[in-house]
Amino acid sequence: MRVAVIGGTEFIGRRLVETLVRRGDEVMVVHRGHTEPDDLVKCAHIHVDRRDFSTVAGQVKAFRPDAVVDTIALTRADVDAVLSHLPDVHLLVLSSMDVYRSYELYLAGDDTPMPVPLTEESLLRHQRYPYRGTDREADDYDYEKLDVEPAYLARHGTVLRLAMIYGPRDPQQREEFVLRRVRAKRMRIPVGPGATLLPRLHVDDAVAAMLLALDRPGVSSGEVFNIGEAATYTIRGWMRTILAAAGHEAELVDVPDDLLPDDLGITRKTAQHLLVSSQKARSLLGFEPADPAVAITRSVRWHLEHPPANEDTGFAADDRALALANAGPELA
Repeated sequence: MRVAVIGGTEFIGRRLVETLVRRGDEVMVVHRGHTEPDDLVKCAHIHVDRRDFSTVAGQVKAFRPDAVVDTIALTRADVDAVLSHLPDVHLLVLSSMDVYRSYELYLAGDDTPMPVPLTEESLLRHQRYPYRGTDREADDYDYEKLDVEPAYLARHGTVLRLAMIYGPRDPQQREEFVLRRVRAKRMRIPVGPGATLLPRLHVDDAVAAMLLALDRPGVSSGEVFNIGEAATYTIRGWMRTILAAAGHEAELVDVPDDLLPDDLGITRKTAQHLLVSSQKARSLLGFEPADPAVAITRSVRWHLEHPPANEDTGFAADDRALALANAGPELA
């Protein structure tokens, strides 16, 4: 198969490119050229800013791809810059679980939750642009997967709504809120209830789902698929699995939500779960994700061997929360 990948040099896109090349596919990566790793597998490259995609559209068509994968369509402008210039082949675009109404309620802390598990037919968000007015606004002001999906579906493309992706080279360092405390040998970690079911997915399982969709265009074209793990831990269960994988014992100490350090806010009390069903992908594509305990262990071991260069080593907020929790409710 000949596959053109838009944005294939970081995390999910890089893992996809590596896997495609390993299995013998011909790959062309279309990217800005700002983050081209020296150790990226050998394949064809076109360097161009996404906004100028029209200037290289002829080169992409000359490659004669059987499929095009867009890994970084985040906004309406991203779609407008590229989609009309793509050849008439199978298209696959990555989306997110954040399109659902339940995610909107989760962000808002709403106490009237939507039912779970979420299927591809579940209610979508009422409001657009979920990160406006948040600490992500500067980077994601126009981010909106609900502006991306319909245009690709109109071209009979495949949409994969991915759960929270983790694994080697994860730029968001999903496990770091626990691992930085492991490295510091912290024996007590302040947490909230941590009862939320928040779906995750190892990057290798995300790539496996992408390959299944690419290999079965007759089944996947024009379809939306939820792609999540086989079983979902609560936040506390996830933390304990990370600790076990790291070989570190630590007590999870209950503290009030208003005392939680910022990076432990994910453990706060919430009414809305984000549990998703991947049954459609399992039935139609044969998607079978790894045991999450095994996948988390693989990821944790990689991140322990590759700590972040800018690791946060401050624990004043932890110490304050633990001290006030020990002092009792009248002082906390």
